[in-house]
Amino acid sequence: MNRILQTLQQDKKLLSIYCTAGYPSLHDTVPVLEALEASGVDLIEIGLPFSDPLADGPTIQASATRALQNGMTTSLLFEQLEGVRERVQLPLILMGYFNPVLQYGVEAFCKRCAEVGIDGLILPDLPAEVYVEEYQTLFEQYGLLNIFLITPQTTIERIRYMDKHTGGFLYMVSTASTTGKKGSFGSAQTDYFKRIDAMGLQHPQLVGFGIHDQQTFAQATQYAQGAIVGSAYIQFLAEQPVAKTKEFIEQFR
Repeated sequence: MNRILQTLQQDKKLLSIYCTAGYPSLHDTVPVLEALEASGVDLIEIGLPFSDPLADGPTIQASATRALQNGMTTSLLFEQLEGVRERVQLPLILMGYFNPVLQYGVEAFCKRCAEVGIDGLILPDLPAEVYVEEYQTLFEQYGLLNIFLITPQTTIERIRYMDKHTGGFLYMVSTASTTGKKGSFGSAQTDYFKRIDAMGLQHPQLVGFGIHDQQTFAQATQYAQGAIVGSAYIQFLAEQPVAKTKEFIEQFR
């Protein structure tokens, strides 16, 4: 069974961490993955740096710029991930934009993902209909779950369509703004979480955007199975060594 699906069967609130490949240093990718697994997280999203990251806030944008300046490329990431499954057992999800996948070649990309042990993909700018019509069979051929995002503005009809076709879980964006928002969640977000929970969807939800401490993790997971931390961890790595990752993760548990 796909590692993501196995993890979703656990009776616990899941913590997923986003990291940028090639950040803070070019060859930190695998050491970061190892540190996260040792720290007790449940899933890891590996960000594939892109020069025009529209949905990302300034912190993740800056990390992507730094990674690209370091020399990170799609091909190099796959090289870095060779043999990673000998050291990291957690579900690994690649998150990025569809343009680099197209440039690499969609089937070649999927094949390399399968070879290095990637379990799923999050491609925010790949429309669900295009995925279903053109790529779903290919992704499934290589054992890759394609995970869709919903937002507070997504219509009920579209949420149900994405729920039907998503792989594993729905990535529930907490706000219409970019990543990196600070502060606790207000009534608008809480009402949104309740509304999605009440829909009785087929797939569980993990909440992302704005999760930066124990309070926001607890708020997000009151109505969802898990939460995703991105900008807060990237900011941590900008100030602290990878070896101190466990100290960062402990604040969410």
